[in-house]
Amino acid sequence: MSRISRFVIWICSKFTKAEIEQIIFGLSEVLLDRNPDVKPKDDFKEKHPNYRDFAVDSLPPLTEPPAGKKKTRKRKTTGKS
Repeated sequence: MSRISRFVIWICSKFTKAEIEQIIFGLSEVLLDRNPDVKPKDDFKEKHPNYRDFAVDSLPPLTEPPAGKKKTRKRKTTGKS
């Protein structure tokens, strides 16, 4: 049974028919944007969890190769000793 089904059963067990009709009317007002004080949950973050989730490196990019050890070439080995 889904969460919505359990929620509907819970509402029906806690409220009268008239109260449920008021709940439905209130929810339809929210869905039609007639009640600016109440907004439905925004699920954008759930759909896009990594949107704008980045970190900027504190060091600027290199303009020259780093001074340090010279790269050494690896010698190819043939497998024969």
